[in-house]
Amino acid sequence: MSDNNNSCLIAARAFAPFDGLAMRLLPQAACNGDGAHDVAHLLRVWKNVRVIQAGEGGDSELLAAAVLLHDAVTVEKNSPQRALASRLAADAARRRLAAEGWPDARIEAVAHAIAAHSFSAGIRPQTLEARILQDADRLDAIGAVGVARCFYVAGRLGRSLYDPADPQGRGRPLDDRRFALDHFQTKLLQLASGFQTATGAELARERHARLLRFWRDMLDEI
Repeated sequence: MSDNNNSCLIAARAFAPFDGLAMRLLPQAACNGDGAHDVAHLLRVWKNVRVIQAGEGGDSELLAAAVLLHDAVTVEKNSPQRALASRLAADAARRRLAAEGWPDARIEAVAHAIAAHSFSAGIRPQTLEARILQDADRLDAIGAVGVARCFYVAGRLGRSLYDPADPQGRGRPLDDRRFALDHFQTKLLQLASGFQTATGAELARERHARLLRFWRDMLDEI
């Protein structure tokens, strides 16, 4: 068994009792070469989903499919098509779940959750499952993991850690296309205020505190 197949098998088991579905969907779900949106990300989001679902309810199978396929189409952060990424992933999910023989109504429920999960898309989630997926995915953008992913993406795109002349952007426009640290102020430190569920918001407060602590510590070290 190849390393990739073995990784998929291990990951699929985490989605039990939907491990069969996971094994079939994972090859499309995370073969994108992006370590910020890989199988490990899917597993973290699924873990977040299960914690939120325990407090809020929701359809487990719909949520599993939405987690597995929410990043099925890769659009780089610096692409002009970035705001379309979740819609493209929703379309890909429609095709994949239709091939699985899912009913149209359940396909559309998954597709809506995927389309609405993205910060960039600006689509308001209309269902409980969509609210849960959005919260679970955003939890992975803040806290310690959020810090790691921020700088990982900055490295992939050739961005600087920060502006040495003005790290906080006090005398210049913030520009997270150039400086990774600017992304904290332009996006990451704003995310905790937009959670959709009570359970997600509670988890976000703790992770926001970690994010803020890192930002302050980094500025202090600079």
